[in-house]
Amino acid sequence: MSEKKRPERVEYTKEMNKAGYTILIPSMAPIHFAMLRYIFRSSGYNLEVLENQGPEVVQEGLKYVHNDTCYPALLVIGQMLDALHSGKYDLQKTALMITQTGGGCRASNYIFLLRKALRKAGMAHIPVISLNLSGLEKNSGFTLSLGMIRKLVACVVYGDAMMQLFNQVRPYECAQGAAQKVVDQWTEVICKQFDAGKGISIGQMRENLSGIAAAFAAVPVKKRPRVRVGVVGEIYVKYASLGNNNLEDFLRSQGCEYMVPGIMGFAMFKVDNRLEDIKLYGGNPAKYAVCTVLMKYLTAMERELIAAIRKYPQFVPPSAYQHTKSLVKGVIGYGSKMGEGWLLTAEMMELAELGYGNVVCTQPFGCLPNHINGKGMIRRIKEIYPSANIVPIDYDPSATRVNQENRIKLMLAVAREELAKETGEAPAAEEAEEKETVTL
Repeated sequence: MSEKKRPERVEYTKEMNKAGYTILIPSMAPIHFAMLRYIFRSSGYNLEVLENQGPEVVQEGLKYVHNDTCYPALLVIGQMLDALHSGKYDLQKTALMITQTGGGCRASNYIFLLRKALRKAGMAHIPVISLNLSGLEKNSGFTLSLGMIRKLVACVVYGDAMMQLFNQVRPYECAQGAAQKVVDQWTEVICKQFDAGKGISIGQMRENLSGIAAAFAAVPVKKRPRVRVGVVGEIYVKYASLGNNNLEDFLRSQGCEYMVPGIMGFAMFKVDNRLEDIKLYGGNPAKYAVCTVLMKYLTAMERELIAAIRKYPQFVPPSAYQHTKSLVKGVIGYGSKMGEGWLLTAEMMELAELGYGNVVCTQPFGCLPNHINGKGMIRRIKEIYPSANIVPIDYDPSATRVNQENRIKLMLAVAREELAKETGEAPAAEEAEEKETVTL
């Protein structure tokens, strides 16, 4: 569509922000987004993370988005339209926010699909804010200050730390809910620090991360053999329960311990790609300098996260980004960077190396980057890690949950047999027996 014919974008203005507009964003990673919500609210934006789920969200998405479009777009737009139609919000004082990367993935077009859906639904007056660091779109009523960016980076680090430790403690906790209590307590502590302008320096983060790791290490646990599962895939489907049909709940019901690689690796991957592009094709030296500084900053944050977890031998710390990147050298080219790109292959190899070689590769049906870097690399990964047990799972409106779960169960059956051979003891599976359900 030419610029002349393109419908005029509704800007989110300073007046709207002063009027107390509610800004709605789709849900994804719950631990991270709880802090993200607080960061925006303490910065003067009335932000709310949507939690509405269920088949009505999918149906709403199908109503306003073509069914050949990327499944995460259908879900995100469906969740937002379902919320707007719920009657809960004043449609004259509501705005929407969505990320915009500007890359080759279809995710770059979500914002335009959302605006098209709003016009179709008769709500074209609702502004859509682009959350990006590339200057793709600007709104006079919304700016990312340096302070907010530093807090958002810290949010990713703290969120990754709590997510990793929560997933390693929860399957073994003696008192149900003990690990969640640690998450809730430390989320509150960190948000209060953010409010006071603290918790974002290297020293303060080192102290907080050490406290978080110590708190999880103090949770009473009862260890027994459990199948270890890794979860990788397209970023939304990997983290959002709405996108993966509550995959984490299902894995817990099957008596598994699971690991989901953190968001920090994806953030570093995106910054690293900018550096590689400038090295290969040339570019703005100032942009290269800024990306170099940002990469060093993220690396320092990552180093503190890993060091805090490594203090406790009962925990498995994530691998450093540069090590994860080195795993795919000679396996897949670094030029494969659309969507999750080579990082998806690298994360599967990282999980196999860390002892989580039973991998669920979540992918939206028809997601070309996932099919190339995920499903397409399974055979090559198995040549390097013969014990890797990987199952690709497509998520789509037409894919039934029972079929997805049955495929994962087949993978887990093989995993349990292998674990029994290694330990001489039957792995934990009592939850699977007690909570067995069939859902269409």
